[in-house]
Amino acid sequence: MRMNGKLFSSWLLVPLLVVGCSAGHHEKKADAQVYQILKKAEKHVFGKSKGFSIDTKYSGKKPSEIKAAQLLAESQSGGVLTLNIDQALSYAAINSREYQSEKESLYLAALSLTGARNNFGPNFSSTASARVRDQPNGDTRGTANLNQRVSQNFLSGGNYSLSLANDLLRYFSGDPRKSAGSVISLNILQPLLRGAGRKVAAEQFTQANRNVIYAIRDYHHFQNTFSKDIVIQYLRLMQQKESVSNQYKNYISRQKNTEYLRARSVDRASPQEVSDSEQGELQAKNSWINAKSRYQTSLDNFKLTLGAPTSVKLNLNDSELEKLVKAGLQPLSVSQRQAFSLALKNRLPLINDIDRFDDSKRQVVIAANQLKAQVNLLASATLNNTGDSFEKFDLDNLSSQVGVELNLPINRINERNNYRRSLIRFQSSIRSLSRTYDSLNNLIIRRIREVQQFKQNYDIQRNAVKLAEKRVEGNRLRFQAGTVIFRRLSESQDALISAQNAVTAALIDYQNARLQLYTDIGILDPNASNYWLDRNPTR
Repeated sequence: MRMNGKLFSSWLLVPLLVVGCSAGHHEKKADAQVYQILKKAEKHVFGKSKGFSIDTKYSGKKPSEIKAAQLLAESQSGGVLTLNIDQALSYAAINSREYQSEKESLYLAALSLTGARNNFGPNFSSTASARVRDQPNGDTRGTANLNQRVSQNFLSGGNYSLSLANDLLRYFSGDPRKSAGSVISLNILQPLLRGAGRKVAAEQFTQANRNVIYAIRDYHHFQNTFSKDIVIQYLRLMQQKESVSNQYKNYISRQKNTEYLRARSVDRASPQEVSDSEQGELQAKNSWINAKSRYQTSLDNFKLTLGAPTSVKLNLNDSELEKLVKAGLQPLSVSQRQAFSLALKNRLPLINDIDRFDDSKRQVVIAANQLKAQVNLLASATLNNTGDSFEKFDLDNLSSQVGVELNLPINRINERNNYRRSLIRFQSSIRSLSRTYDSLNNLIIRRIREVQQFKQNYDIQRNAVKLAEKRVEGNRLRFQAGTVIFRRLSESQDALISAQNAVTAALIDYQNARLQLYTDIGILDPNASNYWLDRNPTR
């Protein structure tokens, strides 16, 4: 019985097709596979997918086209950038270097999964060679070899390989003989004990899948934390800007005090009071200058967080702090018990820790499997061509064999040690997960305590501002009436500045602690506009 070999000879086209694939083609192919994996995984975890891309403004360019001088020029580009909080969040999502790194980490996790998938899919390979050699007798001989191979690993632990080898020998001078040979061979291996079974054989594939899920959870947790941090940094800048304004007003007030005392020094104000006022004026000016410097430094650091060039002039919207002050202290919507219960279901890092605990269990089973005897079922078949053509095969020339390979577990020291290590790592994972539960409970207790603390601080500082304003006004009138010394007025002005700065700080401290609690629980919803002002910004 003869078989036409044209189907196998057509494999000659495979090398040409592969050579024709550009680097850009491979990049697009990788992106398509990775984005499809992430879309399905995100839908599996959250019930929906928002889309994902790691492309930047440099992605369409060749590495050779991007020069260091260009990056320097961009960092020195200058310009003006005006952002409210929502716009700052959107800008950071596109330009933040940290945000982009998190995206790429997620991408790489899915990229590793494509490699693990490839190990269990058909894998094609092709090698070819050709040579011409002069013989001592004057003949010229040419040889050509082409080997095509497809192989695949099974989730059961086995594998197969199917190969076609073509060899051509031809004399171009002398005796114009030629010979052609082709061999089709099939080899199959299936473990029966060690390395057998889906749990063991597919471990790399299983772990790669789980790593994608972990990466998606970590990425979404980062998004929530990053969003909250941007909001608080923005509000802290508003706080510092207000502090600059308060210090400037204090400086102007001290100037007026000095002018007033100088005018009164003729009849009523003592030289010591004038000197004290001048000293206070200088201190107020120094405090104002220092506050401006701290604000500018914080603003530059915020540019780095956003991914904006430090040379750009960044303008923030003062109304954002006014909105926060107007909204006041939004109440906490969960109790300590509710918070812990919600965290068990929604805190993404905790869910990852629980799943990694299961990973450590699985590793014990896999390590134990390596202690077994190695018993492999082997099968192979070979078919040679007939005549001087690649395409003529006769199934009557088919040869095959079946056998069993046995490797007794006589020396399993390394495997034994790995198994013992897996048991110790599992015991460590027990303690780690137990500590994670306790740490989470302590974290929630601390967050709620901070919320309560900052609420009390805010109430105290609000009253302190009211008292300080009354004290300054009273001391000013009494000083003008000559019934109180200047130092009392100066001290009350310092207390007012301190109270004004402290009340805004306490308000933002409270807001930070409240949003941080929701983030730690895993229920913060950063997708809503102005969520930091919502009474209940949770999912």
